[in-house]
Amino acid sequence: MFQVICRWLLKICGWKIEGTLPSQSKYIMIVAPHTSNWDFVLGVIARGALGTPINFLGKHQLFQPPWGWFFKALGGHPVDRRKNNNLVDAVVELFQSNHTFKLALAPEGTRSTVERWKTGFYHIAAKAEVPIIKVGFDFANRQVILCQPMYVTGDIENDMRAILSFYQGISGRKPKTIPDFKS
Repeated sequence: MFQVICRWLLKICGWKIEGTLPSQSKYIMIVAPHTSNWDFVLGVIARGALGTPINFLGKHQLFQPPWGWFFKALGGHPVDRRKNNNLVDAVVELFQSNHTFKLALAPEGTRSTVERWKTGFYHIAAKAEVPIIKVGFDFANRQVILCQPMYVTGDIENDMRAILSFYQGISGRKPKTIPDFKS
């Protein structure tokens, strides 16, 4: 029933999902550009319309009362950005300890403009040996764009250039420049 409601919500809001999810049971989705709190709402509705449980990481403050139960029920895992913890290895462990695990991340790490994307998602994909699915929230064309799986090659500079070039043609809710890759 939730899937029907989410598909209906996308339709009445004029949004479409372009592309399909891959058949793999594990992957990491990178969603960009992240420019607004509405990105989360759109992501939850799109995930519901696709009918697939997809987890996410969020700042630890979201998981405190009174709403913490809600974000955990949606598949969230808290991240304390104040601590220097080995998040890459912790997420790799989530992939290794689950038969199916799909994770969505905003590689920018913030809604603000950044000069460089965080590359943790790349290192997670490499260590967990899972593909990356590029997902674009194109507000100009009201499309959620799903790309085919991409396996990292180990050449982070070329892989990141290919990833970033896709997003440079996507319009977020608020105008934002997608940076070039800087090692």
